Amino acid sequence: MKTVLKSFVLIICVLSLLFVVKLRTDAVMSQQAQLQAEASAAALEEQLAAELASEPSPAVQEVTVTAPPTPTPTPEPQPEYFTISCIGDCTLWSNQNYANHPAGYAGVINGDYSYPFANTVSYFENDDYTLANLECILSDTSLSYDTSRVLFPFIAPSEYANIMIDGKVDFVTTANNHMMDCWEKGAESTYAVLDYYGIPYGAEKQSQIVMTDSGLKLGIYCAGTDMLPQKDPAVAAVQQLKAEGAEYIICMFHWGQELYYEVSKSQSDIAHACIDAGANLIYGSHPHCLQPVEGYNGGVILYSVGNWTFGGNTMPSDPDTAIVQVKVKRDLDGTISNDDIDLIPCCVSSRIDEAMVKAQNYNDYKPTPYPEESEGYARVMAKLTGEFRPASQGADYSNWYASRAA
Repeated sequence: MKTVLKSFVLIICVLSLLFVVKLRTDAVMSQQAQLQAEASAAALEEQLAAELASEPSPAVQEVTVTAPPTPTPTPEPQPEYFTISCIGDCTLWSNQNYANHPAGYAGVINGDYSYPFANTVSYFENDDYTLANLECILSDTSLSYDTSRVLFPFIAPSEYANIMIDGKVDFVTTANNHMMDCWEKGAESTYAVLDYYGIPYGAEKQSQIVMTDSGLKLGIYCAGTDMLPQKDPAVAAVQQLKAEGAEYIICMFHWGQELYYEVSKSQSDIAHACIDAGANLIYGSHPHCLQPVEGYNGGVILYSVGNWTFGGNTMPSDPDTAIVQVKVKRDLDGTISNDDIDLIPCCVSSRIDEAMVKAQNYNDYKPTPYPEESEGYARVMAKLTGEFRPASQGADYSNWYASRAA
């Protein structure tokens, strides 16, 4: 019995020993497997690293980052400005003694319609509106006139209207004494020619609304065929133009005395009354010389702008003239006002040196600005400011009357 028990115990011990040995064997094998796995992983990592090292690195792509644009600020609203230019008498023909003379208007310009304005057209190309006095008849037919009534008839061919076009003149008044040299037929012919060539004009006691290309709504009234415009009709016309919506009102008057540098009381009375009624600009012609510029109650008064391209005389006794440019402001609330005035002193002829000594037939009918430092420039400025003191005044036609009597 004891022998059997001992055998059983021995068997148990052997089995236990075998079990422990197996456990240790399994642990060793597991540890070896883990080491092999780690070795394999390390080898794989080395292989991958080697492969990666042998491949070229991908190019680095640069990315440009653009900042968002700065928004443009909205411009502040600004007032609008307009320029109105004023020039004097455009008499596009010579008197009967010089009509066919080489020194006469036709002989000098010789068919070149751009010639009379060649030295000044740049002032009118870039303004908003140019005003002038057309003091001649335009007709291609033979017109009669009363020699006892008309001293100097000026009848130019209809194609001479091109002088106004080439000179960039936008509007002419025909309300002057020479428009009636050949009675109604002469006036009607002139109106027809101006209509044909598309030149806006004003007739005696006519008021009208015109629009500049730049959008300024003008009201224009013309009077003075008898050289005596009347105050009441003029004031009524200004008030009517204002009621019709004119933004800027101009009165164009033919008045005053020839070659008088002083303004008459009747001129100033009518001008002041029209400004008080709502006119902004008074344009005067007829004296054949410059008279002072006056500022009155917000308005501008040009009592006389003198001659311009003046075929009426081959050697005028007064060679001075000017371009007057009035600067008009339309404010943000729509109100209109005169903002400034530019004065450009000129000679009626481009032969300035000859004009200064009144040389024979010095007038070549091509107005030309005086140099700023010249005697002529200073004299024009004195006339426009009212500082000029003439040695004599008035036109003397005694020699002309004597020659006609003979």
